Amino acid sequence: MSCGNFKADTSLMNSDEKLIWYSITYTYVFWLLGALYIVGPVVGWVLFLRMTRRFIYDKENYITSTAQFDWIAGMLIMLIALLIAHFEYELGIAKLIKSSIGWAKGWALFAIFPLIGSLNIRPELIYRASCIVCKHTLIILPFCIFAWLVGLPSTLYVSPLSIIGGPGPEFFSVSLYEIDPGSGTPRWRLFTPWAPALGMMGNLFFNFAIQEKTTRHKVYGLIGSLVMVLISQSRLAIACYIFLLCYFTFIRCHKSPLLYFLASPTVLILGLLGTHVTEKIEMIIAAIKSVRAGSTRVREHLSQIALDRWANEALVWGHGIVERGPHLVEYMHIGSHHTWYGLLFVKGLAGALALAIPLIFSLITFSREMFKSIIAASSVALLLQLCIYTLGENLEILVYLFWPGLIIIGIAHKRKGA
Repeated sequence: MSCGNFKADTSLMNSDEKLIWYSITYTYVFWLLGALYIVGPVVGWVLFLRMTRRFIYDKENYITSTAQFDWIAGMLIMLIALLIAHFEYELGIAKLIKSSIGWAKGWALFAIFPLIGSLNIRPELIYRASCIVCKHTLIILPFCIFAWLVGLPSTLYVSPLSIIGGPGPEFFSVSLYEIDPGSGTPRWRLFTPWAPALGMMGNLFFNFAIQEKTTRHKVYGLIGSLVMVLISQSRLAIACYIFLLCYFTFIRCHKSPLLYFLASPTVLILGLLGTHVTEKIEMIIAAIKSVRAGSTRVREHLSQIALDRWANEALVWGHGIVERGPHLVEYMHIGSHHTWYGLLFVKGLAGALALAIPLIFSLITFSREMFKSIIAASSVALLLQLCIYTLGENLEILVYLFWPGLIIIGIAHKRKGA
């Protein structure tokens, strides 16, 4: 069924699609309940267990590809690294259980959701549902702006569901706005735990909105996703948005002679003015960093501490758990704000390779089809966005938000394996 013919009628959806549809379109309802952090992992494990039951008892066969099992192998290696590090450093059974639950809510979902893509799930459903979330964002945002203007409390409440445990209270709180401590300007994070994560979701929804064919929903998706990126005031989100805009423009116009007609003199001019252009780029990067100089400084110190301790203390299997940093980094956890540094510190070289290998393999697989298949092109964009955000976020913490993108990657792998 093509995206243009897709009808958002739940009576036409199978039970798996209904679960995904409601989980996405009710994003703001779950946010108000403080339950969004729970929904993603529950959806993943429920669909995985249903898939396993059908395979074992109903003898149902699923179309899969090698890349999907690469993700499974990689995430199992993550678990093995976690177990070895806990035993090596004698961290105790309590911390082992807590870390294992964290793995099940985080890295394990990077294997489960791509595998779920082999179910009978239409990508059009995810595109449409995401556009509806963008529409809801445009409706809710004026109230959040008004709350800041009249001086209402930035955080209304923290859900009692926080008792189940998680990375922090911000994952269960309902925040109307927040004030950037560096600039003193307002930022909005809406249904995400912090503002840069909202920018990440804005980029994800921008990808999906481009695939939507119904004009009304496409407009909601494009405007809503851009607004998310802008109100997050995230430098990484803006850079990622520009990159995705250029990427999809290239995908759609790569056969046009005009593209190469314009590109040729541009490349020639850049070659002649290479030194000047390089200096300008460096000045722009320095200016971007200076916008939040404090944040940049903390991130640099965190990365240096993580690398030094990984290389000198736990090269292969890591330390097993995160540790609170010193006053120099404002007591933030070592390895936070960066997926690769976090993996090296917590799970060592084994953990970093366990993510890098399936990520690279999936990119190579889809790159062969990106000019022929719309969903392959979308999946390449999703994987590149993940790569970009490994430099500024810990992906495993935000997978409870990003999971629809992982299902799209799984659907693309299924079609590749068909």
